[in-house]
Amino acid sequence: MSGNNSTTVGTLRGGNLQNRNSQRSTLLKVVILGDGGVGKSCLMNRFVSNHFDEHSFHTIGVEFLNKDIEINGEAYTLQIWDTAGQERFKTLRTPFYRGSDICLLTYAVDDRTSFKNLALWRSEFLYYADVQEGSTFPFIVVGNKVDVPDSEKQVSTEEAQAWCAENGDPPLVETSAKDATNVEAAFGAAVAAWAQLEARLERPLVEDTVDLSKQQSPHRSSCCMPVSGADPEQRILCGLMPIDLAMTRVR
Repeated sequence: MSGNNSTTVGTLRGGNLQNRNSQRSTLLKVVILGDGGVGKSCLMNRFVSNHFDEHSFHTIGVEFLNKDIEINGEAYTLQIWDTAGQERFKTLRTPFYRGSDICLLTYAVDDRTSFKNLALWRSEFLYYADVQEGSTFPFIVVGNKVDVPDSEKQVSTEEAQAWCAENGDPPLVETSAKDATNVEAAFGAAVAAWAQLEARLERPLVEDTVDLSKQQSPHRSSCCMPVSGADPEQRILCGLMPIDLAMTRVR
C-alpha cells in the first residue's frame, strides 16, 4: 500500500469521529525507522485504518499514508512515512528524511538486534535529515510486539528506558500493532513532543530587547561618521546604521 491515501478522523482519544476538514490543520511529516520486520508497516496501518495483516510484506523503499487527528483541540494532518529497514534500500529511504517533524525509532521487544541498532537509526536520521539540534528533536522510541509471550521477550522495559535516558530522553511507548495496544498513544506522544518543542521555540524573547516605539537618542554610533559631500546612496546607508544597532538581539 502506498501513495497519498488519506483517512480523516476526529479526536485521537475518545473515538468521537467528527469530520475536521473545515478546521485549519497543521501538517506534520512523521518518519518511522527501524530494522526490517519490527512492524513499522503494521503500526502505520493499524493507526491509519485500524487494520492488521499478519502476513504483510517488507516495505521496498518508502510508503506513506495520511491521517487527520485532533489533540487538545488542535487539528493535525499526519503524513506518515514507512521506510524499508534493509540496508540495501538505504539509498532509497534516506532522501525522504529531510523535512521530517517527528521520527519514531522502532524496535521489536523479541529482537535484541533491532534494539541495539536504534543508535544507528538515530544517527542515520540526524545526518540525512540535516538536524542541527539532535538533543531536542522530537524522537519517540517504540518497542513493538509486546503481545509476544514473556519467555520470548529479549528487551526489558527498564533497559529501553535506560537507553532513552542516555540518548536525549525521548518518550518510550511499548506497543502491539497486532492487538492495537498503545498504537494511538505512540502517535499521540509524538505529536505532543512536537507541540512542546514548538511552544518553546515560539516563546517570545523579553530580555535584551529595545523598544523601537520610544524616542531614540539623536546621537549616532561612532562607527557612522558624517560624510561631507557624500552621494545620496552613501548618506542613506549611513542613516540606516543606527537602526541596525537598535534591532532586537537574538541569542
